[in-house]
Amino acid sequence: MNAITAWGRGAALALALAAPAAAQSQETDWQHHLALQLSEGGAPAMQEVLNIAANVSRFYGSQAEEVQIRIVVFGRGMDMLRADRSPVLERLESFRQSMPNVAFVACQNTIDTLERNEGAPVPVLSMAERVEAGVAELIALDEAGWTIVRP
Repeated sequence: MNAITAWGRGAALALALAAPAAAQSQETDWQHHLALQLSEGGAPAMQEVLNIAANVSRFYGSQAEEVQIRIVVFGRGMDMLRADRSPVLERLESFRQSMPNVAFVACQNTIDTLERNEGAPVPVLSMAERVEAGVAELIALDEAGWTIVRP
């Protein structure tokens, strides 16, 4: 047996042992986890992400199942969470009031870059949780078993 074959069998065994535990965990908590990536600017991209969040939330609600949704915003998508120019401000307020299962996550790296470029603080909505790096947040969520979607 060569080293590659031995490694392949070891990796396959590790995956086989881990799979039942992951499946069991999903069976016991009956909760779904969705992370939506928003890195594009413009109202249409923002509306699409919000539509997906609302549709998924409604779908699982109709099934009497819970879904936790995190909308991770970075790059050009940051306009969505800016208090001074969000084209979807009213809709975000509606989400805050009616969908407590949806969280908005702002990338601090993007905020820092915008502040350097604009020479002034960027007014981010208070409803937005801040993380150091949006992409790192998506990686961590993926590694924790979340479904990641980039519309």
